[in-house]
Amino acid sequence: MNILEKIVADKRLEVALRKSLIPVEQLEHSVLFNRPVNSLVSALKQSTTGIIAEHKRRSPSKALINQSLNVFDVAKGYESAGVCGMSVLTDGKYFGGSLDDLLTARASCNLPLLRKEFIIDEYQIIEAKAYGADVILLIAAILPREDIKRFSELAKSLNLEVLLEVHNQEELHKSVMPSLDMLGVNNRNLKTFEVSLETSKSLSEIIPTDFVKVSESGISSIEAIKTLKPFGYKGFLIGENFMKTDNAGASAAQFINALNS
Repeated sequence: MNILEKIVADKRLEVALRKSLIPVEQLEHSVLFNRPVNSLVSALKQSTTGIIAEHKRRSPSKALINQSLNVFDVAKGYESAGVCGMSVLTDGKYFGGSLDDLLTARASCNLPLLRKEFIIDEYQIIEAKAYGADVILLIAAILPREDIKRFSELAKSLNLEVLLEVHNQEELHKSVMPSLDMLGVNNRNLKTFEVSLETSKSLSEIIPTDFVKVSESGISSIEAIKTLKPFGYKGFLIGENFMKTDNAGASAAQFINALNS
């Protein structure tokens, strides 16, 4: 079993447990369920930098990144730095995140929030809405086409935006459909964890222009963004770069100022 298969197997057990504890009706009655959504698509289209900054405590590839930064300060800091959106890891076992992190981020900023999660069940999409997300992530590597269609259409019916993540041409071809908003190219090979920006470059030509293009993983320098912009990328998901510092917001502000100068 590779790490992705392991995560998905654990996720199935976790989601089954959560479904038994909190019924869908209860989620649909949450305070945040009918709030207006902040559009990440609009933010990216209007931005000169396109930074989506992440809150991530650890990861399977990097072990510990930062356990000491609290979500409230990180979200506030990212917002004042002028990022386009914030990605919040909600997986507990492998990334040290939780749905409470999403709630806290929602309470502390007005940024578009992406629930970064391994979505394998419609329940998690309703959950994302109930906990204040604006965008969900769907990962082509773990979902058949019919699930991508079902999940993205459910998300659209809840006014959530959809970022679909692909790693190669095959995943891209099976996944393109009108119910997606953004196509994210993950530069990290999920089997080997190696990172290469060439993945974003080569796939850029075959992503239809209707979708906002986002590049993910391995973007830690201004040069990387300047390299990818001519390939049509509007969004850049930056995970570890800001989180491995003592002040993620200040680090994001510095990065954005340098990018704009």
